[in-house]
This record gives sequence, C-alpha cells and structure tokens, in this order.
Amino acid sequence: MTRKPEEATSRRDFLKLAGTTAPLAAVAIATGATEAEAAAPDLTSEKMQDTAHTRAYYASARF
Repeated sequence: MTRKPEEATSRRDFLKLAGTTAPLAAVAIATGATEAEAAAPDLTSEKMQDTAHTRAYYASARF
C-alpha cells in the first residue's frame, strides 16, 4: 500500500467539511430568505411574467 501525498484530500476530510457546512448553509438560507415583490405584468411581452399568480403556482407546486 502506498502513501498518498499530504496535500491530497481524503473522503474523511470531505465528510468533516460537509458535516460542518451543511448546518451553516441551512441557517443562512433560513435567516436570509426575503422574497422580492412580484413585478407588474408587461402585457406587450410574450414571455412568462413574474407575477403574483406565477409565484402562487410555484409555491403550490413545491414538494
């Protein structure tokens, strides 16, 4: 069995890092979750608009 170089990361290092950053990311998302207001619909555009109706649909479609 050969030794790996010291600068190479191992699976254990990755799991340690993932175990400490996952809760921090969840807290950051929970505390900084501010939603912007929906824009007024632009009737001249044929693209999908960001309105209160589309936001309500997306909210109801979440699992």
